Amino acid sequence: MSANRPAAVVVLAAGEGTRMKSATPKVLHTVSGRSLVGHVVAASRELDPEHLVVVVGHAREQVQAHLSEVDPDVRTAVQHEQNGTGHAVRTALEELSQSGVAVDGTVIVVCGDTPLLTGETLRLLGDTHAADGNAVTVLSAEVPDATGYGRIVREESSGAVTAIVEHKDASVAQRAIREINSGVFAFDGRLLVDALGKVRTDNSQGEEYLTDVLGIVREAGHRVGAAVAADHREILGINNRVQLAQARRLLNDRLLEQAMLAGVTVVDPASTWVDVSVTFEPDATVHPGTQLLGATHIASGAEVGPHSRLTDTSVGAGAVASFTVAEGARIGDGANVGPYAYLRPGTDLGPKSKAGAYVEMKNASIGEGTKVPHLSYVGDATIGEFTNIGAASVFVNYDGEAKHHTTVGSHCRTGSDNMFVAPVTVGDGAYTAAGSVITKDVPPGSLAVARGQQRNIEGWVARKRPGSAAAQAASAARQESEGER
Repeated sequence: MSANRPAAVVVLAAGEGTRMKSATPKVLHTVSGRSLVGHVVAASRELDPEHLVVVVGHAREQVQAHLSEVDPDVRTAVQHEQNGTGHAVRTALEELSQSGVAVDGTVIVVCGDTPLLTGETLRLLGDTHAADGNAVTVLSAEVPDATGYGRIVREESSGAVTAIVEHKDASVAQRAIREINSGVFAFDGRLLVDALGKVRTDNSQGEEYLTDVLGIVREAGHRVGAAVAADHREILGINNRVQLAQARRLLNDRLLEQAMLAGVTVVDPASTWVDVSVTFEPDATVHPGTQLLGATHIASGAEVGPHSRLTDTSVGAGAVASFTVAEGARIGDGANVGPYAYLRPGTDLGPKSKAGAYVEMKNASIGEGTKVPHLSYVGDATIGEFTNIGAASVFVNYDGEAKHHTTVGSHCRTGSDNMFVAPVTVGDGAYTAAGSVITKDVPPGSLAVARGQQRNIEGWVARKRPGSAAAQAASAARQESEGER
């Protein structure tokens, strides 16, 4: 636990985000597998605050439902009318007060649309706030181009912040300042409560501005300071789809850099996309055009891609999955998947097994060394060890109302173009003939032949398709055969 543990973190997430032009609330748009507000909540949790409050407003039922899924311990405070950032923070503190919580300590306020903000930077803000004995500490950043941003004006001798000047109000000298306001603050909790009661609404928007608190506490003789973020991109907020895409690119680059520094080979970072919840082991390899999503894990020596999308899937040591789509699957050590395979939820491939070209699997357990090489569907099935499933096989699992299970034993050899009509069991060491429709159990060690007898009708083409190319070819072949006798 940090010595500078905040009394509370307040996340501002009440806005509508009209520039997103979306039916989805802005803070619920996702970046790298996590919502915007989810990223901020996760970063805030790294500080281990005594209380974490998210201020909700627009589409609050959706936002509250989402928060209850990602962090059930989060409190929410409802801002029924969006009357400014100061009013939002006051709403959060009133929520705590009504629950019998008297805020005594540091209160950190963050925006719910800053997915790149890290817990490390928030910790820097809190530590600076405590070390400098500030009443308010602004998280700032030095940017290459500060146009349009509020400038941080400091006292030269002490470094204390004397003002935040908006671009339109800045002098020529102030516009040369590259240190800008992020909208993220650390406050002395007691002074914040008092100052919020003094914030006025006599401005162009008729709203309570949180930034007015800085002037109020300075006039009361308290110090206002700033902590500079190491990377200015962390403070980027999201207002439209362009900025959403930019944040996704930046966060993806950060995640891939962390993976590569930890020993993962990412052949082409520009075409590789990962979620924050994806994990790797050293010496894993990710080929171009690959998406790794959800709780996917790639073990040491495994190779994924090119052009694969894996969601909530584990890939074992030394396994290969190329041109593969998988969701909720487990690929065992040394297994081989693809190209163009589709592993649906519940698929469990054993060690050194194979799901080959154009194979689809669902709710299927495949034993060690077993191969389903190509052009097959295996659904609701258990297949033992070292069995080979012939090409173009279908496990017929659905009767129109219910799914049924098929069991194929170990060391079996099933023919091409087989249909296994569930429920049915093929015993260990059994064989099935090509073209068979297996509707009855096959005893261990048996050969099952379930197909009609072949019957050839001589001369059918000449009689039914006279003059056709087929008839002419058949006639020529017959004449050539007779000439060789």
